[in-house]
Amino acid sequence: MSNQLVLAFDFGMRSIGCAVGQTISGTASELKPLSAVNGAPHWAEMEALINEWQPHTLIVGLPLNMDGSESEMCQSARRFGNRLNGRFKLPVEMADERLTTREAKHEAHLRGRRGSYKTNPVDSIAARMILEGWLSKQH
Repeated sequence: MSNQLVLAFDFGMRSIGCAVGQTISGTASELKPLSAVNGAPHWAEMEALINEWQPHTLIVGLPLNMDGSESEMCQSARRFGNRLNGRFKLPVEMADERLTTREAKHEAHLRGRRGSYKTNPVDSIAARMILEGWLSKQH
């Protein structure tokens, strides 16, 4: 398998977490989250991110309910994935992101983060977790 760079996104209405990873090492790193307005990123920022990293594939977290059924946010996340595909002509895969936000908040707390997650979101930690889960299934 050749090494491929992958970008992952934790979709949100106000913030979109971002992470980058590579298939050969199976590792992922957090990137600065992108701000969003009603789920729409500033597309120029997204384009700059994609131009910088030149990913092979884009991963979008799918916020399923605990029983595996689709949550209301799934439709918005799928729409975001479709827009990414349409704009950048890159393959987009949806990845189960159940519990990543809770785990991301826990990790942030362990790192010493205090205060509001609204003003200091954990979306990029969640994006890294989504990507790590996706990468682990590639080997």
